[in-house]
Amino acid sequence: MNPSLSIETATQLAVFLANRPGALARVCEALAKAEINIHALATSDTVDHTVVRMVVSDPTKALMLLGEAGTLALETEVLMIETTSRPGVLAKIAERLADAEVMIEYAYLAGGVAGENGLIVLRPSDV
Repeated sequence: MNPSLSIETATQLAVFLANRPGALARVCEALAKAEINIHALATSDTVDHTVVRMVVSDPTKALMLLGEAGTLALETEVLMIETTSRPGVLAKIAERLADAEVMIEYAYLAGGVAGENGLIVLRPSDV
């Protein structure tokens, strides 16, 4: 059985934050006040800072808002794949990309445990 797929390109923001309590909360609060929804989010930290990768409902508005607050944020194009949440779906996608000689630089997922659909955000070597 083949899962249903919806694939589109999206603008992801990479937000660089101090590795301190409340830094992410302040960014999320600012986005919420501006009525910007976060569709997917992943973080990775180092000793002195955290990189927050996020796909939001209005990346241009979010980028301006973050810039005005003095927060460094960079844009990157990613693939946003909405698909049926079943075992093996990501494996099939990764296999197809490998067959096309496209590398996956990183990926993160979003979705509810009981939900039928999930969201996969992929940064391929060739969007």
